[in-house]
Amino acid sequence: MEKIKFLAEDGTTEEFYVEEQTKIRGISYLLVSDSLDDEATAYIMKDVSEEDSVDACYEMVEDEAELNAVYKVFEQMMDEVDFEVD
Repeated sequence: MEKIKFLAEDGTTEEFYVEEQTKIRGISYLLVSDSLDDEATAYIMKDVSEEDSVDACYEMVEDEAELNAVYKVFEQMMDEVDFEVD
């Protein structure tokens, strides 16, 4: 599984495993986790890159309606995974 680095707002680097990716209405989303364990914490990240940008820029999805909608898509894509929402 691919592990990628993200630059946090405070300047630190965080690493996540990319579990799945999808595109909804032209926006790319990543489902990432903090480990490969069965009890890993997962996050949904949204591509907020400028159109002409060479580098991708992702942010955590915080809007509850958007998060729920994208979560449902990932849940259907990964039907063999049991999701537990906090």
